[in-house]
Amino acid sequence: MSKQIDIGRVLANLPLFQQLSDGEIANLATGTREIRLEKGRILFQKGCALDGFYITVYGQIKLAFSSLQGHEKVVSIVGPGQSFGEAVMFMEKPCPVMAQALENSRLLYIAKQGIFAAIDHDSAFAHRLLAGLSMRLHSLIQDVENYSLRSSTQRVIGFLLQLAGMPTSGPVEFALPASKHVIASRLNLTPETLSRILHSLSESGLIAVKGRRIVALDVARLSRFDDSPPPPCAKGSRAVR
Repeated sequence: MSKQIDIGRVLANLPLFQQLSDGEIANLATGTREIRLEKGRILFQKGCALDGFYITVYGQIKLAFSSLQGHEKVVSIVGPGQSFGEAVMFMEKPCPVMAQALENSRLLYIAKQGIFAAIDHDSAFAHRLLAGLSMRLHSLIQDVENYSLRSSTQRVIGFLLQLAGMPTSGPVEFALPASKHVIASRLNLTPETLSRILHSLSESGLIAVKGRRIVALDVARLSRFDDSPPPPCAKGSRAVR
């Protein structure tokens, strides 16, 4: 039997709530409940109403929707310490995505009444909440830009560099946060395209692939890799022979 979560301590350690007083944390904890999800379980479906938002304590949650063609599009993969559902909670509209556990997960569900009370008592809390939502919007805008302007290979490299972090030197090993099928959807690729790109990067000596574990052999070279074609000669210019 798994150990009970100390909800107050978890809330106090989250960046969003770190400036709240012990009393405010206690009030939030009163309206917070723990949720355990086994891998593959659906937390909520698209179209559901949310009267609060969620924080992942451990595990991973996939946020996704289905296209008109029936294909799944992964919008986000939410890991430990990250939250989701805040915007829908404030808008009081049906949720545009579904949420599913990618692995055994434990979440906290915070009722909106406690959030509204914290906003009323601490304007700085409202600022942090808005900052978090703004960062989420900025991330979505970056996604649209990446899909529109960056090649498939550049998207994959950017994703790998995020996982690798900022190493000082030498190879860096890390695990993919989800299956290649989910990651491909997140990057707006087909699974076959993702596999082909990983194989190409491996053949180029930039990475080594060990199942879901990736070794970035040379992060500096990987970050400089550019698969875009050279620009065409300017009209009227003569090719050098």
